[in-house]
Amino acid sequence: MARTSIASSRSAKVSRRNVLVGAAAAGGGLALGFHVPALEAAVPSQRPIAAAKGAEVNAWVVIGNDETVTIRVARTEMGQGSLTGLAQLVAEELNCDWKKVRTEYPTPGQSLARQRVWKDFSTGGSRGIRGSHDYVREGGAAAREMLIQAAAQQWGAKPGECVAAGGIITHKPSGRTVTYGKVAAAAAKLEPPKSVKLKDPKDWTIAGKPLKRLDTADKLTGKQVYGVDVKLPGMVSAAIKDAPIFGSEIKSYDEAKIKAMPGVRRLVRVNATTVAVVADTWWQAKKALDALPIQYEDSPHAKESSATIAARLKEGLEPEAKNVFVGNKNGDALAAIAGAAKKVEAVYSTPFLHHATMEPMNCTALYTPEKCEVWSPTQNGEGSLAAAAEASGLPLNKCEVYKMPPGGGFGRRGRQDYVTQAVAIAKQMPGTPVKLIWSREEDTQHGYYRPITRCRLAAGLDDKGALVGLHVRLSGQSIVAYQQPAALQNGMDSRMFQGMWAEPGEAQIGYSVPNLLIEHAMRNTHVPVGPWRGVNTNQNAVYLECFMDEVAKAAGKDPLEFRRALMAKYPKHLGILNTVAEKAGWGKPLPQGVFRGIAQHMGYGSYSAAVAEVSVNRGRVKVHRMVLGVDCGHAVNPDQIAAQVEGSVAFGLGAALYQEITVKDGRVVESNFDNYEIMRLEAFPKIETVVAPSGDFWGGVGEPTICVASPSVLNAIHAAIGKPVRSLPLKNVDLRSA
Repeated sequence: MARTSIASSRSAKVSRRNVLVGAAAAGGGLALGFHVPALEAAVPSQRPIAAAKGAEVNAWVVIGNDETVTIRVARTEMGQGSLTGLAQLVAEELNCDWKKVRTEYPTPGQSLARQRVWKDFSTGGSRGIRGSHDYVREGGAAAREMLIQAAAQQWGAKPGECVAAGGIITHKPSGRTVTYGKVAAAAAKLEPPKSVKLKDPKDWTIAGKPLKRLDTADKLTGKQVYGVDVKLPGMVSAAIKDAPIFGSEIKSYDEAKIKAMPGVRRLVRVNATTVAVVADTWWQAKKALDALPIQYEDSPHAKESSATIAARLKEGLEPEAKNVFVGNKNGDALAAIAGAAKKVEAVYSTPFLHHATMEPMNCTALYTPEKCEVWSPTQNGEGSLAAAAEASGLPLNKCEVYKMPPGGGFGRRGRQDYVTQAVAIAKQMPGTPVKLIWSREEDTQHGYYRPITRCRLAAGLDDKGALVGLHVRLSGQSIVAYQQPAALQNGMDSRMFQGMWAEPGEAQIGYSVPNLLIEHAMRNTHVPVGPWRGVNTNQNAVYLECFMDEVAKAAGKDPLEFRRALMAKYPKHLGILNTVAEKAGWGKPLPQGVFRGIAQHMGYGSYSAAVAEVSVNRGRVKVHRMVLGVDCGHAVNPDQIAAQVEGSVAFGLGAALYQEITVKDGRVVESNFDNYEIMRLEAFPKIETVVAPSGDFWGGVGEPTICVASPSVLNAIHAAIGKPVRSLPLKNVDLRSA
């Protein structure tokens, strides 16, 4: 894969709800010295907060006598590279020796006890770096100033006469030097500076460079300990089963059938819909659970299916549909389209999607009446802390969460159901560590899926082929309505319009249309939904960008030139589109039978574009080459940005080619990777990335380019077979030429 780079404690007074949603001010202070029984021996690669040996200069930086620099990172590393990127930002301002840097996770309980000094523990929405770059850099800069001040006091000099570089402080008039490790203890006793000046990114020497990731070696050698690997003395294992129809309650079960099975410790009723078996090993628990006869109450959703859900969404596209919200509007789109010289109409659809993390949901919990401890591969440490407190019935300051590196997250591990379950089971076995692991089938059939949506689009062209009106009607399920109904804005979920917002900065539409109307008909189902890497930008980019190609064709214009004519007022959208088109050689000859498609979109504060080269032979698609570009403002580590872009292709194309979650008799049909296929190496195209940071904003990286991967391929298929592809996944579509 070619990569091209351009260029006083108050924890008891804080509610669980406040921990879940964030907020609160940051504070400083010395380390409190926190001991986690058995953890160091069990999971040595993820030490608790007190494990870093040396002097804590401030909350972000601990320096050892051996000059080791430990940088604390609150955000979860799950393959996206935030651990290394955030460490680079701290190290840049600290002016330390990068070769001596290591990292560790602080715990959310410690952070709460220190007035949330590490601030946000949530990792999602591509916010890992863009949401914390300022205060982590300030932490590094403050530590540097404190080290300089300590050295100056030791020499009887003025701090202004000293400079720090590479972990060494130099007194410029005399040439004397001292290492950070020699003055760290003295620096830790100083008052932190009230304000610090951050470096201009053009002066970066550590940040902005394609440095090797800090977590790669442990993953390659097998040293990395994931949540599913946790081992504690006396630990038992649990397997769990939720009702096959979402929300259906347990009527009865026959515990006697499994009581004498090997290794079985006990059967636990977790909640109204869920039961678990605890055994000496997980496989013993799973076998017993499979043998347990369970009867469920009748469910009103038992007759729901993919067909009934599709009909509900189809109704939302009708002109007379109710419960419709306007997300973006200017002019009179309906009148402009009605009076246009030419009209173009289309209906698109995308299915429910599963996160399909390689590591299924799991959590280890240890409960006593005095303490509840959780080892969890979570995307939100504070959310896990709140869930543990809620499930255990203990106050927040008697709970703790030790974040384990997840084997994939993609938004799924922002939910805390598996943490709540583990604690609920452990509470019934006080003093015994319980490791809960979901089976792959449980994981596939009880997720929080990417919402299913349909979209009707209509456009009007004048007699010269110019776009005079555009109407977009989305119909589908709302994540906010399901997870946070109180956050709806007069009933509307603004997230549904990601990538089509009028407002700049996050997910703005990149086209000027004189008459525009974008709507959402909310049509919710009984299927639970949640964020899926990229959330609504993925569906919306397919709808808008594929339809743009249809309209360009109706206007008799090249898809790139048609877009350019609408993008003069959106220079960053246009800039990345032009950069990618040039890199891909748009307009240049291709091998016989190979066709190009193009797409651009904005999400998570970044601008993305893609060109795909595709052939279709007897209905079979082969993606030969993709060029993807992203303008994320500042590039902290260009190489890991390129890696994220490549990963987004795997995620986006896997969904486009194969993936869907279907419903029959109220329950999910798919159960494992045999019927929920993921992207395989032999299907992977050649990928070239263009990292083109324009330098005046901070955008996200992990999610933005997913949304342009699918529509660029679909548009290439349109060019190849002469007809648009309007529904996903492609495995269900007849791709023979028109």
